Amino acid sequence: MIDRRIKFRHIQCFVEIVRQKSMKRAAERLYLTQPAISKTLKELEDILGAAMLTRSRAGVALTRQGEVFLHFAEMSLAALQQGLDGVEQVGQAGRVTLTVGALPSVAARLMPEAVREFRALAPEVTIRLIDGPHSYLIDLLRRGGVDLVIGRLGQPDTMQGISFTQLYNEYVEFVTRPGHPLLEAPDLKRIGEWPVIFPAAASAIRPLVERMMIAHGIGELPNRIESVSGAFGRNFTRNSDAIWIISAGVVAKEVAEGSLVRLPFDTGITVGPVGLMTRPDSQPSPAEQVFRMAVGTVVAAMDEEI
Repeated sequence: MIDRRIKFRHIQCFVEIVRQKSMKRAAERLYLTQPAISKTLKELEDILGAAMLTRSRAGVALTRQGEVFLHFAEMSLAALQQGLDGVEQVGQAGRVTLTVGALPSVAARLMPEAVREFRALAPEVTIRLIDGPHSYLIDLLRRGGVDLVIGRLGQPDTMQGISFTQLYNEYVEFVTRPGHPLLEAPDLKRIGEWPVIFPAAASAIRPLVERMMIAHGIGELPNRIESVSGAFGRNFTRNSDAIWIISAGVVAKEVAEGSLVRLPFDTGITVGPVGLMTRPDSQPSPAEQVFRMAVGTVVAAMDEEI
């Protein structure tokens, strides 16, 4: 697996230093200071655990490890350039549209940064986002209504004929408004005393939440509202005593800001993979390849924050 600490700037700086045979000239070509490019090279060498270059008054020279890495680094840059060129060429023939399906947790947490990164790489591509429950998006994917879907891995019967590439793991949270009575003495068995916003039947987290309820001996909730709407969940929970059961990514911003509060329940049983879902018989377009790269960059940054 590729070490996610390696960024595009590491590869770009390394290749340019080799091409120019000089740290100073490489820095000038990349519009960087010499200390900045030296720092980037050192970061790469620390990640790889080996020296890539030797320095002398005559310039720089590749080590054996550097020679091996250079081969694949140049291939990576060439592949990226080919993808960008492909997007540009298609864009010249007509506006390109990439349609992406995103589950609510992904739409709230990952997609804003991924789209921002993608727009920087391919501003001429129109990106169309569709959110909704797992079954709806998978059906769209099978029928060609979206190019790819990002979301939770569904139950085996829903994933037939779908390729899945994992990006990260996510869990479910129970959240309330600040000052909710249950925060004074948290007890999962008491949640039935208040309205509960419960995952809808079509959602990927529904079976996981039901399993957690069974594990804690909790039966049918008398005041249950089934919804996958983030807008409804946020507004209703903030302005009532409701308890919202939802993927962590949907409410990460609100929890960080303090407008919603996490109940301290152990939800480890609900942890599951989030990833890219595609049709195995389809070849990714240049636009999709660039989008995948943008998503990878954002996921790597998310890992660093954790």
